[in-house]
Amino acid sequence: MSSENVQTKWGQFISLIIVFFFWGFVGSANDILIPVFKKVFTLSQVQSQLVAWAFYAAYFVGSMIFFLVSLKLDVLQKFGYKKTLSAGLLLSAVGSFLFIPAATMESFPFFLTALFTVGLGFSIQQIVANPLAIKMGSPATGAHRLTLAGGINSFGTTIGAILLGIALFGMGDNKNTSLSLEDIKLPFVILGLAFIVVAIFMNFSKIEDPAKEEEEVVKVAHEKFNILDYPQLYLGMLGIFIYVGTEVTIISNLPALLHTAEFGNVLEDAIAPFIALYWGSLMIGRWNGGVNVFNTSNLVNTALKFIVPAVAFGVIIGANIFAAHDVSAFYIYPIWILLFIAVSFVGGKNAGKTLMLFGISGLLMMVAGLAWPDPSIAKFFFISGGLFLSIMWPSIFDLAIAGLGKNTGKASSFLIMMILGGGVIPLIQGSICDIDLTSPGGIFGITWTHFSYIVPLLGFAYLGFYGFYCPKILKRQGINHVEGGGGGH
Repeated sequence: MSSENVQTKWGQFISLIIVFFFWGFVGSANDILIPVFKKVFTLSQVQSQLVAWAFYAAYFVGSMIFFLVSLKLDVLQKFGYKKTLSAGLLLSAVGSFLFIPAATMESFPFFLTALFTVGLGFSIQQIVANPLAIKMGSPATGAHRLTLAGGINSFGTTIGAILLGIALFGMGDNKNTSLSLEDIKLPFVILGLAFIVVAIFMNFSKIEDPAKEEEEVVKVAHEKFNILDYPQLYLGMLGIFIYVGTEVTIISNLPALLHTAEFGNVLEDAIAPFIALYWGSLMIGRWNGGVNVFNTSNLVNTALKFIVPAVAFGVIIGANIFAAHDVSAFYIYPIWILLFIAVSFVGGKNAGKTLMLFGISGLLMMVAGLAWPDPSIAKFFFISGGLFLSIMWPSIFDLAIAGLGKNTGKASSFLIMMILGGGVIPLIQGSICDIDLTSPGGIFGITWTHFSYIVPLLGFAYLGFYGFYCPKILKRQGINHVEGGGGGH
């Protein structure tokens, strides 16, 4: 009976990860839209980053509304996980269809409203899908399922950039370099219809609601919860804010960097391969982390740690070759992948140690990207930030909720709100890029746009510090926290 039950849950889980794929797909689409809108609407770099702001602020607003409503009404218990998830998908469909009037009216604020609406739907989906993935089977393998779902999410981000690039600019010799907002309509109509199809599919799928925990809810409601009592949580909230902000800002500002004369004047129609490589780097890291899900011998596990990233890199190269992109410059990138694999071996399954090492590694990559004299190499140091960010989410989450017991649910909702960092930090970096408009001379012999990568450098510094310091906090609280990041059995 139990094995049959687990089997059914895996069938349901496969239905659920379609939603994770969509989040990734749309997330990378934003990075194609930023340089397009910048050119069509003649925006400054900081104005173009409002694309990221609209999308990620929606997560914060959606989580906040959900939290306030849940004080009066437990939405998930009342309507069920499936219906709530479907409602989130339909809201994202409405946002996708709003791209049509936005393109017709040629209105940048209307486009931002459309993106905000898509993001609002995503915030509902995130609140439902993350705990649902964890509860679809044994609690011991919950983090593994979330890591696996993250890998599917990264696959969506990797191919999303390439497919939207083809839809907007064509491919190969038939490439279209002149941009029209009309070209944006069709991809988003298709996306909106896909959201509706998945919403209907979800509604009729066999996904079951997790067992109701009414007694637990009553107990928790009478317990006072103060964030300031848990330094691991409030420092972790800042960690999630900085982590998402760093992940988004590296890629959101990359088109502006590559567009500078220093980095080769790369135009909008040639940007998709770089976006795919960056998000693909997160996919490489998460697939590598997902190896721990399988109960294999040490020898097989070690072999997979090399084979799986090689396959993931092959997917990135293959997708780009399919889109007729020249990726010969990417063949040097396995050097960074090997560096990443080496650091992941040292970190092992210890959440704090892994986070600290990856924070330091990312910081060193940003320093190298700023100091390296050859821009054709320097850009890969910045892109490799994706590798070192890839498995930080489960490590930060794991450390931030350690020792919270019955308050874990509330803590999780506060952590999801901190996705807002993806909207704020790119604006900070974008405003540094814009100094080039008023002071074209640059600083330290490089452009301000190049220097703006000091922002993710500082982000990695904090993340490394949190990985170092949080285990000390937990130790003081008498919590011996070693396993993490989806490891362990």
